[in-house]
Amino acid sequence: MRRTVTLGKCLVNCYPRGGARRFPAARNNPGAAALVAVLVALLGGFTLRGQSLGAPVTWHRGPENLPPGFQAGTPGAAPGRLALIRRRGVLVCGVAPGVAGFAQVDGQGRYSGLDVDVCRAVAAAIFGSADKVRYEQAASVEQFRAARDIDLVSRRLTWSLQREGMGLLFGPVIFYDGQSFLVPAKQPAQTVRQLSNARICVVAGGLNESNLTLYFRSHALALRKVLVQTAQLETELMAGRCEAFTADVSELASLRSVMKKPDDFRILSELISREPLAQVVRQSDIDLFNILRWTIFAMIDAESLGVTSQNVAEMAKRDDPDVKRLLGVTPGNGKALGLDEAWSYHIVKAVGNYGEVYERNVGMGSPSKLARGLNALWSAGGLMFAPPLR
Repeated sequence: MRRTVTLGKCLVNCYPRGGARRFPAARNNPGAAALVAVLVALLGGFTLRGQSLGAPVTWHRGPENLPPGFQAGTPGAAPGRLALIRRRGVLVCGVAPGVAGFAQVDGQGRYSGLDVDVCRAVAAAIFGSADKVRYEQAASVEQFRAARDIDLVSRRLTWSLQREGMGLLFGPVIFYDGQSFLVPAKQPAQTVRQLSNARICVVAGGLNESNLTLYFRSHALALRKVLVQTAQLETELMAGRCEAFTADVSELASLRSVMKKPDDFRILSELISREPLAQVVRQSDIDLFNILRWTIFAMIDAESLGVTSQNVAEMAKRDDPDVKRLLGVTPGNGKALGLDEAWSYHIVKAVGNYGEVYERNVGMGSPSKLARGLNALWSAGGLMFAPPLR
């Protein structure tokens, strides 16, 4: 890559293609040589094309390094993901059906679950309709990276540093998960320490097995590990060959919900790992990343303001500045995201606020029967809150 800088009337070839750095104009001039050295140190990998030292600097960035907030509509920008989604007419969402409460498909091919509702909420923000979604299988991060047609993935993925290092961006945490233990209701154990020397079943070879081994070792607890397949779990528990089964809480709740006698089992409240679950997009899709973030924030903010799918129309008439900003009565937020000003109104109307989505899919009124816990609003002792929508 050729990078040049103008020094008065002398054009210096700082990085000639295929060769070493050369500074011919400074060869016999120590003062010029020093100036060139300073400039090279300061400018590094950036480019100043045809500008004098006193001229404003123009930074040239590749599309993979666009600054946060850069929109596809900016003059000179390539079409962003949002433009592609609109041209296609649907949002393509990667999911992993099979976990009750998060992603399931019924006999008519209808998708439901918390992960699915996030896809529907993003579609509502973009199109004004939560139904403009096409679901695709996304069994792994690698599959998502290879499938350029998938816009975002919503499938119980733990937000982690190394995954972001694969060219991905995680949205806000949608569910604070963690590894715990499913035990028979008659089992007296209330804490993990009380499971020392108990027969604990775990699926072989995964992160859950590794977490179990490390936790018991680091806490000096006796571990009697029994390796099983998920399909065997209920039989092993009922027969007493497993005194506990360990996995992420979201998976434990899903497994319990489909058992013949789900009320015969309970999940310990103590966690041995932290698994913040979030949706993911590509790092190059900054416009969609911003929409994903603020879609989830809008759902959380709606719950904190008491705006629901049932009362959203009436709430929009209230003289509450926060509610008016949230629902687009006071304009500005839609323009900032490249969306209609009623984008968040459409989300709440079609999908609901965060509390509605949680309760419908995994809450105490659902088959999963999970208390809010860390997933409650900050005002109720949980970790859920949204930045100001202004």
